[in-house]
Amino acid sequence: MQALKKEIALQKDFLKADNQEKVILDTIYFGGGTPSLLEISELDDIFSELFTYYQLASDAEVTLESNPDDLGPEKLAALSNTPVNRLSIGIQSFHASDLKYMNRSHTAEQAEKVLPDAEKAGFKNITADLIYGTPGMSDAQWKENIMKLISHDIPHISAYSLTVEKKTALEVFIRKGKAPPVDEEQSARQFEILCEITSQHGYEHYEISNFGKPGFFSRHNLSYWSGVPYLGLGPSAHSYLDGLRRWNIANTCNYIDNLQNGQLPPFEQENLDKDQQYNEYVMTALRTMWGVNKELVKKRFGDDYFEKLMHASRKFLKNGKMQETSSHLIISAEGKFLADGISAEFFV
Repeated sequence: MQALKKEIALQKDFLKADNQEKVILDTIYFGGGTPSLLEISELDDIFSELFTYYQLASDAEVTLESNPDDLGPEKLAALSNTPVNRLSIGIQSFHASDLKYMNRSHTAEQAEKVLPDAEKAGFKNITADLIYGTPGMSDAQWKENIMKLISHDIPHISAYSLTVEKKTALEVFIRKGKAPPVDEEQSARQFEILCEITSQHGYEHYEISNFGKPGFFSRHNLSYWSGVPYLGLGPSAHSYLDGLRRWNIANTCNYIDNLQNGQLPPFEQENLDKDQQYNEYVMTALRTMWGVNKELVKKRFGDDYFEKLMHASRKFLKNGKMQETSSHLIISAEGKFLADGISAEFFV
């Protein structure tokens, strides 16, 4: 906490334009772990330090990532008196067997209870995470998970296909036959179920993994995808400004030691060249419902990149995985589950 506050002070000018007295923050996001473990007094300390150097926009979106087991009624009531006005709750599933498979710390009962508790505390802007493709989860159980959120009128849903990362406990269990492997066909089928149900209930599928009611899209994530500058604080945190990306050292002890000595923690950085900026724009834009802006590609990157874009799109337009309008290239409903693979074929 002390190191974090020192980093806030040392980085106060990172986003500042010339002659700007205070940067106005449009979004703040507490994430990348389990920030709901913080005590309210600790959160207040962070806000106090931030507001020494920054101004919060009157309509700012302030999100706290959280686990159901951290959000009891008392914690939620106290949180409602902080600047936090949006909760991102890692439900993952309402079924005990899924939570056990994913080694989650919360129970199915806690997952059920947290949503009404959050509503009682006055939180209206809530997003909940779900995971599909879990071995053993039937389509009926998956539908139950989605409908539970809809029955609570949760305005934003983030849903991710279960992936197995190398060197994780799950990967070892699968390799040793102690846990069943992921079924790609099941994942694709449950993704289609998700798209169909959310569409029927007024959610817009505005990004491959994100479904929101109008007015409840994640402004913070939209900023990432639009190339807006941002400052990341804490171990491993990433920042971005004018084509420069940098990220703090991951080692928490080294992070603290440097800041205790009044120095910024060690970081790595890269200047994104034109190819990298183009690739990132295409990758993020194709994941959204708005797609790639053809005119923007021409203006920002030039005719050569535009020609490459149009050439790469031909086969996907032909096989129905993409659609073209007068101004945009958009992945079709049929191509959405394959979005990352499609995007990769546009890279230069």
